[in-house]
Amino acid sequence: MGEVSIRSLIEQVQQGQIRVPAFQRGFVWDYDRIAFLMDSIYKGYPFGSAILWQTKEQLKSERRLGPFTLPDPTADFPISYVLDGQQRLTSIFGTFQTELEPEGDETWPRIYFDLKAEEDLQESQFLALEDEDVDPARHFPINTFFDTTAYRKATTGFTDEEAEAIDSVQAIFKEAKIPTQDIVTDNRGKVAIVFERVNRLGVELDVLQLLSAWTWSDEFDLQGRFADLAAILAPFGFGDVGDDSNLLLRCCAAVVAKDAAPNTLMSMSGTEVRDRFDEIENGIQGAIDFVRAQLKVEKLSNLPYPAVLVPLTVFFAHKDGKSIKLSEDQRVVILRWLWRSFFSRRFSAGVLRNLKRDIEEIVKLKEGKPSALGDVTVNLEADFFFEKKFSVAAVDSKTFVLLLVNAGPLSFVSGSSVSLAPVLSAYNRSEFHHLMPQAFLAKSGADTGSVSVLANFALISAADNKVLGGVAPSVYKAKMPTDKVAEILAHAVCPEEELFDDDFPAFLQARAALLTARANDLMA
Repeated sequence: MGEVSIRSLIEQVQQGQIRVPAFQRGFVWDYDRIAFLMDSIYKGYPFGSAILWQTKEQLKSERRLGPFTLPDPTADFPISYVLDGQQRLTSIFGTFQTELEPEGDETWPRIYFDLKAEEDLQESQFLALEDEDVDPARHFPINTFFDTTAYRKATTGFTDEEAEAIDSVQAIFKEAKIPTQDIVTDNRGKVAIVFERVNRLGVELDVLQLLSAWTWSDEFDLQGRFADLAAILAPFGFGDVGDDSNLLLRCCAAVVAKDAAPNTLMSMSGTEVRDRFDEIENGIQGAIDFVRAQLKVEKLSNLPYPAVLVPLTVFFAHKDGKSIKLSEDQRVVILRWLWRSFFSRRFSAGVLRNLKRDIEEIVKLKEGKPSALGDVTVNLEADFFFEKKFSVAAVDSKTFVLLLVNAGPLSFVSGSSVSLAPVLSAYNRSEFHHLMPQAFLAKSGADTGSVSVLANFALISAADNKVLGGVAPSVYKAKMPTDKVAEILAHAVCPEEELFDDDFPAFLQARAALLTARANDLMA
C-alpha cells in the first residue's frame, strides 16, 4: 500500500502521469456526492483506496478525467492508469485544481465549506452551490486551498476566529493522503484480470456485505435478492437500482424501521429483513411504477434525487400480495412533494433529516391521516431558468428536463409527439439543443455568456437540430410545420413572439417567465 497527497495528485494529473484507460466507465458522480466525499476526507473517514497500474507505455485509447482533457505526459516517467477509484480521484482533482477547464458545455461544481453548519458526525458540512446560492460570510470556496494567492484573497474579510477555523480545515486537506495500491507491469493480460476482478468482486467490505452476512440463511441471500430485483427492473430502465446498494439499503431500513439512517441499518434484525423482503420489493417496484407513470421517468439517472424512492417505497410497500390503492388526493400530494423537493434542492443537504420527516409524513398519508408531506417550502423565481446553466448531470438540469418532458414535447420539424422513452433512456446532451443557436448568437454580436442557460434549451433531437441549422429562429421557422408552430412552442413552454423576434435578452426573460409559471403549476 502506498499513498499520495492531494497536491501530488494534482501535479501528477497536470503533468500527464495519472491517466484513465478507455475500458473504464465514465465519471458518473453527481455534485452532492463530490461534496460528501470532501466531508469524509475532512472528518477522517475512510474513503477507499485507488488501484493504479504503472506502465512505461502510453495506451492509444484513453478517457478524459471527468470533464477534463488530460495533457500529454511532460516527462519520461512511468504512467499510472486508474483501475479503481476513478470517481474519487476525479472528484478530488476537479475540486482543487485551478488550471484545466471543463470541455464544451460540461461544468464542474464549486464546493464550499459551511462555516455556520453544526458539527455533525453524519450530516455534511460541505455543499455544492451555484454562484447565486453562495453566502460569502458563510460559504468558503475550498478550491482555493492549494492556490496561495486565491486562498489569501478568499480569507480576507473574515474575523480572526473564522480565519483560524478556515486554516484548520485547509490544514486537514493539505495533510490528507489518498491510499493507493500500485500494480507495476507491462503485461496487459494481468491488468485485464485485475480490472475485471476489482469490478466483479469489489475490494471493500461495505454495509451491504455486512448486512448480507447478518441476514443470510440457506434460503435467503440479500445480495442475490437485490440482483434478482435489478433483473426484474432492467427491462423498465431501472436495472441501475440494483447497483445502488446505498439506496436499496435505505429502502430496506425505511420499510422495516421507518428510518433510513446508517445506525438503523446496523441495528436491523436479519430475521425481520428476511421476513419483510417481499414487502420491500413490492414497495420499490411500486415507487418506480409511480415515477415512471406520473413523472415520465425512464431510468434512475433521470431522477434529480434518487433518494425520493425511499419514502415512495414505504408508501407502496405491501405484503400478502395486496396492492396499494392510490387515491387522487394522495397522488396529488405525492406529486406536489416531488416537484417541490426537486425545485428546492431538498436533498442536496440534510438528506437523512429530510428523509426521516418525509417517511413519517408519507406513512400518515398512506394511513389516510392528515399529512404535511407536500408542504415543502420553495420560492422559485425566473432567475432559476436564466442563470443556471444546462448540464445533464446537474440536479437543476434534471428537474428542468422533467418539466419539459411533462409538457409533452413535439418535434420541431414534423410536429409529431416526441417518443420520450428512447430520449430519456439514452439521456445525453444530444437530445437537448439551443432555441437561440450558438452560431446565430455569435454572428449577431449578442452577449453569448448566457447561451447555455436553461431558458435557452428545449428537447430538440439531434436530427431535428441538424435540419433547423444554426440560424436565427426567424429563419428556421420556415422549416417548421406552418400549422403547428404555435402548438410545438406551447409544448416546449416557449414564447412564440420573443423567439421569432431574434431578441435574445427579451426571449430569455419571456421564456424564464413561462417556465416559472409552469413549474409553479406543477408545485401547486
